[in-house]
Amino acid sequence: MQVGIDMGTLSGGQSAKLDIEELLATRLLVQGNSGSGKSHLLRRLLEQSAPWVQQVIIDPEGDFVTLADKFGHVVVDGERTEAELAGIANRIRQHRVSCVLTLEGLDIEQQMRAAAAFLNGMFDADREYWYPVLVVVDEAQMFAPSVGGEVTEDARKASLGAMTNLMCRGRKRGLAGVIATQRLAKLAKNVAAEASNFLMGRTFLDIDMARAADLLGMDRRQAEMFRDLQRGNFVALGPALSRRPLPIVIGPVETSARSSSPKLMPLPDAPQDVEDLIFTPDPEEFTRPAVRRTPPAPRPTTDILAELSRSTPAAIAPTSEPPSRSSQPELTPEEREEKITAVLTEILDDPQSAYRTDAVLYQDFLVRARMRRIPGTPMALSEFRRQIAITRSGVDVEMAASENWQKALELSRSVSDDLQGVFLLLVKAALAEEPCPSDARIARAYGTHSARRARRLLGYFEEKELVVVHADFSGKRIVAFPELDAKTAPGDADAPDGDVSLAAE
Repeated sequence: MQVGIDMGTLSGGQSAKLDIEELLATRLLVQGNSGSGKSHLLRRLLEQSAPWVQQVIIDPEGDFVTLADKFGHVVVDGERTEAELAGIANRIRQHRVSCVLTLEGLDIEQQMRAAAAFLNGMFDADREYWYPVLVVVDEAQMFAPSVGGEVTEDARKASLGAMTNLMCRGRKRGLAGVIATQRLAKLAKNVAAEASNFLMGRTFLDIDMARAADLLGMDRRQAEMFRDLQRGNFVALGPALSRRPLPIVIGPVETSARSSSPKLMPLPDAPQDVEDLIFTPDPEEFTRPAVRRTPPAPRPTTDILAELSRSTPAAIAPTSEPPSRSSQPELTPEEREEKITAVLTEILDDPQSAYRTDAVLYQDFLVRARMRRIPGTPMALSEFRRQIAITRSGVDVEMAASENWQKALELSRSVSDDLQGVFLLLVKAALAEEPCPSDARIARAYGTHSARRARRLLGYFEEKELVVVHADFSGKRIVAFPELDAKTAPGDADAPDGDVSLAAE
């Protein structure tokens, strides 16, 4: 079914139509400086398409919550746990309900984590719920930055990965990304490049004008026109809009944002006793509690546990008393490493540990290390993740000392922290010539029950040219590592977790 919605008027006065069905297949990028009318354009698009397609809006400023009153969008507060947001997103797809994820009041890192959890929840929905959804992300440069900022690397990777999935792989799952940004230069190129439709508004910086002209296929000498565009005027191009660049004036909207651009207001006449009004305190000021500054945010639990785990400095120990029997004995580096390995093994022996986040496991590790009186500064979270990945692979002492395993550890650094456990599991099987792990085993190493995701991970490794996946004559899977000159024995991809009885004979 072809549906053309009215976005406004062209220069000749004709109606500017946007093909919704084509937009779902080709995605849209909106660019314009602050005050150019981006939010107005998105609101027009959402209002006009609301009767035809399910909508999900990632709203960092809470401007689009007013859609709920007229069009029935569910407003989801982003101040929830990541698991809650993923569950809500999954149910949003199941029941085909339009919603607004408002991230107002959260700091930038919390906004990135919340948006990533919500987008991943929609992306991971079961195939039977892959209905078409228009996913609008305002201020997309916050969630897919071209360079690292002041947020942690984990938050940036999670958010950028979710946005990349939306724009690069979302189409087959029914997710059509509509992203709006103030500056193209601040938006990750691999995210922007996946859009086939463009609406370019007013911009002033040379680098942004040049990129806008390149995306529209215009001569760079024509890029100066973007400085002269009025508020609400955009240049459109794309299969859902026009086959050649056309100027569009966006039409009016039915709803309004909670905030608007500031307007000039005349100042009131100054009273005669203005100095008395300013310098004489109000009696109520003495009864109100004085608020000097915002109290600092509570310290993360991991920081507190790490501090408690550190051994007590000798300088604060009483010098007049003899050392007590409970004083911690000095450990050699080998003994300390042995104790840490024992704690890691104990944590991973729990069958549910595979499905807990690294942050939860790290807190458990810090508590157990303190209980066992392991001296010294505890390992950082990044090092803990690395050690967990190595321990989960099941490598023995002899293999861990081999040259191939050291080369494998270096090779594993080319994948993100959350994928290293899966990568090293496959490497260990290849070096030991064991049967290729099943989808269920790979999924457990990644912390999920989804066999489909396990197959996607293998596809990802193959895309990065780290492995070669093929099958033998009986259809059993083999994973080869060209860099290591090693490969697994044939294994049944559909075997239950831990069952190698169907391995190669």
